[in-house]
Amino acid sequence: MSTTEKHPRELLCSAAPGTDRTSRASGRGAPRPSVLTPRDVPLGGPRAMTVRRTLPQRARSLIGPWCFVDHFGPDDVAATGGMAVPRHPHTGLATVTLLFEGQIDHIDSTGFANTVRPGEVNLMIAGRGVSHSEFSTASTTVLHGVQLWYALPDAERSGPPASQHHVAPLVDVGGAAVRTYLGQLAEGPASPVVTRTPALAAEILLPAGAHLELALDPTFEHGLLVDTGAARAGAGAGAGGGAGAGGDAAVDLPADHLAHVEVGADALSIDAGPEPTRLILLGGPPFAEEIVMWWNFVGRSHEEIAAFRAQWQREIGGEDDDAAPEAAGPAASPSDIHRFGPFPERTPAPLPAPTLPNARITARRRPRRPADPHEGDPR
Repeated sequence: MSTTEKHPRELLCSAAPGTDRTSRASGRGAPRPSVLTPRDVPLGGPRAMTVRRTLPQRARSLIGPWCFVDHFGPDDVAATGGMAVPRHPHTGLATVTLLFEGQIDHIDSTGFANTVRPGEVNLMIAGRGVSHSEFSTASTTVLHGVQLWYALPDAERSGPPASQHHVAPLVDVGGAAVRTYLGQLAEGPASPVVTRTPALAAEILLPAGAHLELALDPTFEHGLLVDTGAARAGAGAGAGGGAGAGGDAAVDLPADHLAHVEVGADALSIDAGPEPTRLILLGGPPFAEEIVMWWNFVGRSHEEIAAFRAQWQREIGGEDDDAAPEAAGPAASPSDIHRFGPFPERTPAPLPAPTLPNARITARRRPRRPADPHEGDPR
């Protein structure tokens, strides 16, 4: 998915100060999860889809390597037009598409093309640069799912682009039906998808009123997104676990909200509300590097982002009204003439990049834990 806002913000994203892989793995108890509230983001046009975005926001910009969480639907395609995102670029990240209803046709510049369906995952690793398009199929009447990005570490972000597709089996884990799309969750099967950096993504289906206890990797941060229904969730740490979903350290999660669980939690307790509940669990080690994220690019500096933008505009034959300064690192490779690759003919015109913001970004630091566990997005 492309960020199609006319004036996207340039964001500096980093792990919270003091967050590391061992800070709470000593059994001293896990803190109460914090709750991130969604904001509606229209994707452009009079009949365009509106997504509910929980990451990034001022309260938190990263959960492990995950830097972008968009949640959409169920949308009546006759009313919204469905997903219609022409060719657009990405750098320094991986995109993950998960559907609950409907189908999406994906084409990218690596030569990979397929249709994504519910219960399947498409992972596209942009590396040094890739471009792709996404259109809901003609047979799709309702579109419902999530699209996610995770950042690639410096050692991987200049690598070649690649795409993978996996049909995740539905297995029983503690009485819940679980699909593990990336990584491995509890005693469930490990996904064969190669992520190039540790990343977990799983779908959890709970009957109304059900209770679930999940083992977690205590070296990971985790995010728990409620798709449908509602839930109460609590995290535990140390031998014997910690606070369960019924304790004072648990939080209520309405639909569309995202809970953040800090490093050190080795268990997650979830109580479903009075309706069947679907959740998406994300995870990964705290991301050790600062990233700059603007439009569809992830880099390490404003200059890199400007160079990525200028190269995209050159490759698509677009007008470039932004002067791109010389950039260091992967954006400055003189031999990389076609960073965003070839694309099939007779496809819709590519998306031009928005104009860069006038102001340079300044660092924004977040407290290790919010004073109020119910974090909002003040933008």
